[in-house]
Amino acid sequence: MIGATARANDTTAELATGGLVLTKTADIEMRSEDLFISTDEIRVTYVFYNKAAQDKTVTVAFPMPDITLSGPDDNISVPTENPENILDFSTKVDGQPVESRVEQKAIARGVDRTALLRKLGIPLPPQLQATDKALDALPQSQWGELIKLGLAATEEYDQGEGMKKHLEPRWTLKTTYFWEQTFPARKEITIEHRYKPSVGASVGTSLGMKDADKQPWFKDYMRKYCMDRAFLDNIENAKAAAKSDFAPLQEQRISYILKSGANWAGPIKSFRLVVDKGDPSNIVSFCGEGVNKIMPTQFEMKKTDFVPKADLYVLILTKQAQP
Repeated sequence: MIGATARANDTTAELATGGLVLTKTADIEMRSEDLFISTDEIRVTYVFYNKAAQDKTVTVAFPMPDITLSGPDDNISVPTENPENILDFSTKVDGQPVESRVEQKAIARGVDRTALLRKLGIPLPPQLQATDKALDALPQSQWGELIKLGLAATEEYDQGEGMKKHLEPRWTLKTTYFWEQTFPARKEITIEHRYKPSVGASVGTSLGMKDADKQPWFKDYMRKYCMDRAFLDNIENAKAAAKSDFAPLQEQRISYILKSGANWAGPIKSFRLVVDKGDPSNIVSFCGEGVNKIMPTQFEMKKTDFVPKADLYVLILTKQAQP
């Protein structure tokens, strides 16, 4: 993974990702969704059915997460350096690859400034070091306009050559992959897509620390990850084995948007979720009902007539890397 800038701290923020979004229609129903989540890959397979008597052609989109850098210490997990396909997204329909189009916009203070950045030769992804270099290469006479428009800000720091002022991106990058898809009348089609997730990470964890459960952030973790007694006991066991007041564990976090994009007719008739924690020794927690362990690293949840009411957050604790 790459960090947002060279001035990264020891915590990397994850970007929330999700599934496909269809142009709203009352004729296309989702018969099944099979979702696989791990730190290496997210895979989703859908079976759609067009119950209308005629073919339906609609726009299918996959919105990438917005990317915004609000300060020099922002460190966002972006799994590739591809300026357009930041998550290495790909899709197939009935087993055949689909050629998607991409739309990218740079938004600052609610205004689309894409054309201006392209004119100046500035890469649109704000997290790339190439973008920082391109901004710094602009004549300082142009800095004022970009700052006034909310596209950039100046920061002063030392990269080994003494303190210098740098121009840094402050716009939001919006990226969407999309294509036109025909759903045949009264037939099923299978759409599958996969991509690399944005995985948040911390070199350590505050879980297990003395009085951690009395801290405000702990309540947020309980809400997001539904940590149960067994999960917390595993953290205590790791502390005891290490003979330390701190758990020798580091965090990996994945956010998946389940609620958005439900523009099909009715609930998901058959929904299956598999979360893979990566290694049998890892500890995992996420919210779900009727979750069963199906393999040493995999946990499964199945639902019928499923209507997502909350997004999914996965917390994985791994052994702390030894220096």
